[in-house]
Amino acid sequence: MKTLVALSFLVVTYFLYGFYLNQFDTSIVPRQLTAAHNSDYYDYKGVLNVHTDLTAGSASPSFVVTSAKLANLDFLIFTDLNLFNMPTSFESYHGNLMVMSAGKYSYLDSRLIYYSLVQDSIGNNLGDAQVKLSDLLSQKTGANKDSLTILAHPYKAGYSWNGEIPSGLDGFELWNLKSLSNRAWYESKLSTIWSLLLYPFNPRLSFLRLYTEPTDEIALLDKVSQERKIVVYAGSEASARAIPLANYFIRFPSYKRSFEIMSNHVLLKSELTGSFNGDRAKIFNALKQGNFYLAMDILGDPKGFIATIDDDKQSYLMGSEIKLKKGMRLKVNLPTTPKDFFEIVIYKDGESVARINQPTAVFSIDKPGVYRVQVRVTSMLPLPDAKKWFTWIYTNPFYVTP
Repeated sequence: MKTLVALSFLVVTYFLYGFYLNQFDTSIVPRQLTAAHNSDYYDYKGVLNVHTDLTAGSASPSFVVTSAKLANLDFLIFTDLNLFNMPTSFESYHGNLMVMSAGKYSYLDSRLIYYSLVQDSIGNNLGDAQVKLSDLLSQKTGANKDSLTILAHPYKAGYSWNGEIPSGLDGFELWNLKSLSNRAWYESKLSTIWSLLLYPFNPRLSFLRLYTEPTDEIALLDKVSQERKIVVYAGSEASARAIPLANYFIRFPSYKRSFEIMSNHVLLKSELTGSFNGDRAKIFNALKQGNFYLAMDILGDPKGFIATIDDDKQSYLMGSEIKLKKGMRLKVNLPTTPKDFFEIVIYKDGESVARINQPTAVFSIDKPGVYRVQVRVTSMLPLPDAKKWFTWIYTNPFYVTP
């Protein structure tokens, strides 16, 4: 009898606490029905590293496309694992959603994402793919204009990259959703289990309380960017198979939920027109050049954010290689003022050189170097947690040369 009473008390307490958590809003900016583009650039949100049931995922491509629409994405890149002769029937516009079909391939102990703008074949088997990827990686930086090669989750347990980053690699995932989750599990299994228990009441909070900064990936970015241009990406690693028997009972976390957590925000000087081939080239070139920023969208819609380096004649997007001129300045504008304490951090060659607590920042550029911007916010989480810092936005670097 006492055991039954104790269990009943625990269940009631759990649900009462859950109802309390359900009211907690993780957003650091006011929610908007429709966010506005920046006045000078068009902001398009998309995800990559997405698996379907053709390989490691739990749902059909059409189901994933529907989920991406519900998550209000502008573009989606399929990256099924070790899939050859990929079906290209989904590579088109689906309503307002642009879908591109890439692939993710085993290479040494790691995984590489590969996409060809001209639909150049990766090969008919894994051996062919590895020969092709080896050739691409050995080329000079930026030599291949028509393909995109990205290192997925460089420090994910069991798939870590060893050695120097090859010159032919376009970039790597700074954020990878599964890597972040795995890291949280290794650091504290109890905290991870507690987050799973909270998930039914507040999925956004459930993830946020497990978040840790990608310190190893940031260190890699700062190291490689001193040697050559490198681009960083956010990978959702969406498969909806985080629990056993997902195909039979439940897809967890759902594709829609994974797509809502983090994304890549491409900035274009001209808007997408609805013409697939032309728009695909725009998105591809922006991803290739690093003309985009990474955002933790569950903290708030960042649309309208912009960071540029300006001189007296023109404005340069992140990812640009710029010759130093007199009077240059790095300008940062947030879409709105966060409701919690925040800071815009400007880095030069991996070192913090400015911290600004205003939604608009201007920083003079008088020396060559690699500059990037990070927007950090604090949020007071419900008990038993406390105040915690989160990164809302990472930009790709600016490369200022003598």
